[in-house]
Amino acid sequence: MNATMSAETNAASIASGNTTSTATFGGGCFWCFDAVFQNLPGIIKITSGFAGGNKPNPTYEQVCTGRTGHAEVIQITYDPSKVSYNQLLDLFWRAHDPTTLNRQGADVGTQYRSLILTSTPEQEAAAEAAKKKAAAQFPDPIVTEIKPLEIFYPAENYHQDYYKLNKGAPYCQAVIAPKLKKLGLPQ
Repeated sequence: MNATMSAETNAASIASGNTTSTATFGGGCFWCFDAVFQNLPGIIKITSGFAGGNKPNPTYEQVCTGRTGHAEVIQITYDPSKVSYNQLLDLFWRAHDPTTLNRQGADVGTQYRSLILTSTPEQEAAAEAAKKKAAAQFPDPIVTEIKPLEIFYPAENYHQDYYKLNKGAPYCQAVIAPKLKKLGLPQ
């Protein structure tokens, strides 16, 4: 498993005139988050993975123990001329409950925490502003962590495009499809 897209490589990509950007979000199970963002115009690629912890090259099984410090996250490669970072943030707040610490639904543990990992100072400022704005939508305080991305580790291949490839699976039918329906997104 190779680590990809540190803050430095993202900044270098932008400085070189590349027309794509990345956003890295955690909001519970990465299968759910991948499905939520998958059909948004301007999304080029979504990679499910791990970030925010201290174990190099973690496996899914290691992250599931809650002892690596990593969260399940998605890294979105997108075209900022078609979808803005602020639009991605708006969907981030709607797609999960950012007021529950280390939990989303039945998924419990630090690996399921609400997390925004930023690649630039501009992303950090936008995330903090969006968090303040989103606070008005929730009765409880938002516990979402916002911090710079240090390193992202892609998850194993069977986690990539999970919902798209496994729509009939019980978890997809019981958890992901209702979430997409609630958000008014394609199922």
